Amino acid sequence: MPGPLPKRSDQRRRRNKPDGPEIAKISGAGHVKIPAEEKSWHISAKRWYRSLKKSGQNVFYEPSDWAYAQLACDLMSAELARDKPRAVMVSQILTMMDNLLTSEGARRRARIELIRAEQGHDDAGADVIDLSPEGLYG
Repeated sequence: MPGPLPKRSDQRRRRNKPDGPEIAKISGAGHVKIPAEEKSWHISAKRWYRSLKKSGQNVFYEPSDWAYAQLACDLMSAELARDKPRAVMVSQILTMMDNLLTSEGARRRARIELIRAEQGHDDAGADVIDLSPEGLYG
């Protein structure tokens, strides 16, 4: 989706306009077994892969997504093992990470909002500070 990141749902002003086209819903795999990490991966790749297991967006992951994450870790490990990592490969790896919704921006573009248990649903926007010029200067 080109353009600026969409706001979180609790920050949007216009609520009477539909959010977009109807979403097709199909059933996925019943239970997805998370593949083990490779022992040969670079420590940073292992750390990222382990973080995927704990992240909230992994409830959407299918077996193909975990295979994609493993491929990203393979590429990340190979690139980090080089004396001088190539910028184009680092960029590609970061794109792969975004495709797996591992950044706030990627989740917003996909219209997914993670809410922490202690945050609750009612006060999700309570700590939001309006940084627009009108909000700051009146």
